[in-house]
Amino acid sequence: MTLIKPTRRDILKVAAAMPAFALPAAAQLGAPEGDNPGHFRFTLGDVRLTILSDGYFSNPTSGLGVNADPAEVRAFLESHYLSPDMGYSHTNHLLIEKGEDKVLVDVGSGNRWFDTTGKLVSNLAAAGVEPGDITHVVITHAHPDHIWGIRDDFDEPLFPDAEYIIGEAEFAYWSQDGLADRVAPEMQQFVAGAVNSFNADGLEWTLAGEGHEVVSGVTLISTPGHTPGHMSVQLSAGDKTLIALGDCMSHAWTNFSHPGWYNGFDQDGDLTVATRKALLDRAASERISLLGYHFPFPGVGHVMREGDAYRFVPALWQF
Repeated sequence: MTLIKPTRRDILKVAAAMPAFALPAAAQLGAPEGDNPGHFRFTLGDVRLTILSDGYFSNPTSGLGVNADPAEVRAFLESHYLSPDMGYSHTNHLLIEKGEDKVLVDVGSGNRWFDTTGKLVSNLAAAGVEPGDITHVVITHAHPDHIWGIRDDFDEPLFPDAEYIIGEAEFAYWSQDGLADRVAPEMQQFVAGAVNSFNADGLEWTLAGEGHEVVSGVTLISTPGHTPGHMSVQLSAGDKTLIALGDCMSHAWTNFSHPGWYNGFDQDGDLTVATRKALLDRAASERISLLGYHFPFPGVGHVMREGDAYRFVPALWQF
């Protein structure tokens, strides 16, 4: 099946028409007058964790479940009080504070993607963290909403004192000579943006593989499919484990209820599904916590089996 990969122009065009796709009043809450808090703190064992938002963006739902019957996908979304036309994706970054180490997972898109993103730095400040405090930056994959925020407005690294880490296979894929000429036209800007981000002045990259230890208790696990070298971040603290998924799972409803569906931006749909099913089985069996980058903020929860499928169970928010 041909994957549907809407261009950024298509996304913005449909986003501009969103009033026409309004949900019934009972299904949609209105936005606040001003901002809700953009960070959420909790602990895992003796490790201090913070979820930081970079904002949100909307995508047409035509990119969901592209290997399924569109009518079935639409009915599923409607039954879960979700718009059948436009999705709403949060951007949840994990900050791990362990001793002197401060590890940030992904850097968002800065002001280079959507007007509704680029909030990471201000939310870090609200959480009392300065860019110079970050000791390690892990990039799960090189899509715009995960790496384009790596530079500030002066094209200098946003986190000047950090070690930058990415999967070796991911770096190699986007760095191929002539790749922009071989991908679909709508993906050419993704290639250019990834390469520009890799080559930002002052950056030195650590190219890592499966099991790479970022700091004690924080390791990379290979979760390919969405992109060829996609990595997720696993944190172990005592007998507790949390995995920051990146985009190996990107929808808190379809990915669990229909783990066999893949999306238009999943580069290898079959591999995405295989990766997801293995991870869901492990998380349910071992009672591992998950953080979904695009799940409803703060995006942290657990996995429960439901027959041949699963359910995402949001973690209890504690004050």
